[in-house]
Amino acid sequence: MRRFPFLLLLISIASHGQIKLSEQATISVITCGPGQRALYTAFGHSAFRVHDPAQGIDQVYNYGVFDFRRKNFYLNFARGHNYYRLASYSYPDFEYEYIYFNRFVHQQILALDQSQTQKFFDFLQWNAKPENMTYLYDYFYDNCATRIRDVAEKVLGDSVKFDGAYIETDFTIRELTDLYLKYQPWGDLGIDICLGLPMDKKASPRDYMFLPDYVESGFAHAYIKKGDLWVPLVKQTVNVYESKNEKFTRGLFQPFYVFTLVFLLALFISFRDFRRGKLTTAFDAAFFSILGAVGLLLLLLWVATSHKAAANNLNLLWALPTHLIAVFAFIRQPRWLEKYFLVTAIICLVLLISWPLLPQKMNLALVPIAMTGALRAITQYSIRRKARL
Repeated sequence: MRRFPFLLLLISIASHGQIKLSEQATISVITCGPGQRALYTAFGHSAFRVHDPAQGIDQVYNYGVFDFRRKNFYLNFARGHNYYRLASYSYPDFEYEYIYFNRFVHQQILALDQSQTQKFFDFLQWNAKPENMTYLYDYFYDNCATRIRDVAEKVLGDSVKFDGAYIETDFTIRELTDLYLKYQPWGDLGIDICLGLPMDKKASPRDYMFLPDYVESGFAHAYIKKGDLWVPLVKQTVNVYESKNEKFTRGLFQPFYVFTLVFLLALFISFRDFRRGKLTTAFDAAFFSILGAVGLLLLLLWVATSHKAAANNLNLLWALPTHLIAVFAFIRQPRWLEKYFLVTAIICLVLLISWPLLPQKMNLALVPIAMTGALRAITQYSIRRKARL
């Protein structure tokens, strides 16, 4: 899952007429390993390579390009209207960048005859034209990895089939995502917060192929029909480059540790509040404002955008959008705040008790946040009730 600078979009080789490939031409699936430079590099990348030494063609076709300069890019991104592009450029340049950043490069040469190779190339040439290169991106169902499989099926039709029987695990989509985010705890947290129950469905073998590694495995277990026989779709696998071992450390600045410190601070403040019989409103205003803002964001992602994976998000149980109303109510201190924080405390406590049983897998780093919400809600309720009595 790869991003390239806008300049690369201008290097596309949309065809200027029919190019006839030689008998030496090959179509390959290129799989590049994960990297830890950024969240979007953590999943790896997939692309096609068209190589015809007789014609001097060695191009990569990359479905993972997006353009920051596109009109309303950030607004469209927030709304779930993420437009990606197919771009074509020099394969050696593509390969060099991945090797430079120590990310493995594997090549699977497809067992295509000359007519199939030509048909594949013609489709890629057509798809790379400016009027055809853009598509509506989906994180899990239409991305730079799934496009590799989908293009193969579109070009080869019923003569190709993918056999998912080799998949022996029973992961959900969220669990598959987690496999790649071991060294990206904050990115993992952000994904776990923003995406809801659709992430927790059991992934089918086809669903696994939103990840480049499983595109490679999928093609390794795919077949193409030759006459009356089904033969492996991959004719040859070449390990162009294997990553060298690197040490990655997570450090202490991790969500769980940071949020535990927040809870300990809340515990100290709550102890002091009970001793004084007086609330530390400033802390609660800041804390519940943040939770309310997060909750409002999650609600908007659910009901006001096209992010299908953001629906039915149980994180709204600890990040109640109504906290924003409660914080504003601190100004006039209405009596209903007492009941509001009693309800909030009950919700947080029930959430904590049922955490392992929830249908949505919640990030464990959020446990201290839910504990803080319960603690401060109990403190608010108790001191307000005592003051009223």
